Amino acid sequence: MIDPQRCQEIFAELLKYSQADETELLIGGGTHSLTRFANNTIHQNVAEEGYALSVRCVFGQRTARATTNRFDVESLKRVVAEASTLARQQQPDPELLSMPGPQQYEPVHRYFVATSQASADERAQGAVSAIRIAERNRQVAAGTLSTGEAMHALLNSRGLTAYYRGTNAEFSFTATAPSSTGWAKQSTPDLRDINPGELAEEACRIAARSAEPREIPPGRYVTILSPAAVLDLVGFMFCDFSGQALRDQRGFLTGRVGEKLFGENISITDDAYHALQTGAPFDGEGIPRQRLNLVEKGVVKELAYSRQSAKHAGVALTGHGFSLPNEMGEFPMNIVIAGSTHSIDEMIASTERGILVTRLWYIREVDPYKKILTGMTRDGTFLVENGKVQHGIRNFRFNESLVDLLNAVEMMSKPERSSGEESFPMVVPAMKVSSFHFTEATKF
Repeated sequence: MIDPQRCQEIFAELLKYSQADETELLIGGGTHSLTRFANNTIHQNVAEEGYALSVRCVFGQRTARATTNRFDVESLKRVVAEASTLARQQQPDPELLSMPGPQQYEPVHRYFVATSQASADERAQGAVSAIRIAERNRQVAAGTLSTGEAMHALLNSRGLTAYYRGTNAEFSFTATAPSSTGWAKQSTPDLRDINPGELAEEACRIAARSAEPREIPPGRYVTILSPAAVLDLVGFMFCDFSGQALRDQRGFLTGRVGEKLFGENISITDDAYHALQTGAPFDGEGIPRQRLNLVEKGVVKELAYSRQSAKHAGVALTGHGFSLPNEMGEFPMNIVIAGSTHSIDEMIASTERGILVTRLWYIREVDPYKKILTGMTRDGTFLVENGKVQHGIRNFRFNESLVDLLNAVEMMSKPERSSGEESFPMVVPAMKVSSFHFTEATKF
């Protein structure tokens, strides 16, 4: 792992070869190890370690970046020369700001030795314990257990130095029965938080419970969404919580900041320092990440800003920019949706007739300005009647507006760190909504 001292040494060497007005160094990478299993057998174990070095040079209002994965002196000379040549060929950017100087960062602790030093044997033991549960249930297991650590450093010629190191472990498990499937997944910086056996039991229960799924008519139903399903839906809207998106008028929040768009019970923050969040306390420009009150009791309150978009809007920096140059602007990356104290069992018990959704996939935007999404359910979809899960049902395709969805939330669980199919991990609750539009049953 490249430590802060080594980053300083590399940057000092780079500066010897740079004639630019300003020079920036990004270094990122780490280790990643994965054990994969299918058909109740471990069939793959891979491990890799790699790092990339990226240099940005500025000449007046011109800037460009070049990247290499080689760290010898000749490669450092070459990447500086490439960045310099590219920068001189660019059109001037009248909004380009000087690089920021030194910053103060709030510390975060997201590095765990148990994750960083996990061996292939440890991952295999976890996978085997889960596979044995599938075998006892006469089901077939497939999935992955991965561990790794990553570092990210940013240094510039104005004296800024930022460094982050963190670990991540993830377990994903799919159980397949003759006519149904079940799924469970967890990600965390600390491998010791993951219990593969418990997750396998959950997936196997879902598969057994949804056996021989029946078809019911499409339509609007009261729907209970797992945290993973909530995550994959709402994840589509946060790129619009951006000063640049508002400036470009390319999102559903255009002209609506300050309005009450969602239900009174919906409050959303962006908090890089939340106990269940991960990632660096600084953005791609080296600015400290600020906590944002994105939505308060249904009202859109704050947006994420990069340095450039903040200056244009005349607002304070929020620390949400990406590395320059980029066309993405910025958006919040540490989403926390406030929940309540209801369990999914309580949501089921309170439902006269509805649908319980374990997971969603193949989600796409139909209308980015109205935030209408389409997609399908998978790995356990159930009919709920008279406060009980009755049986599995055929998977549905859906068509739903996120604005309507977040106006229809009746009950929520305690928020948890969740990982899904489409979006980056978030801290979200399960939700019971009064209406969700299922348009047709799928063929499987």
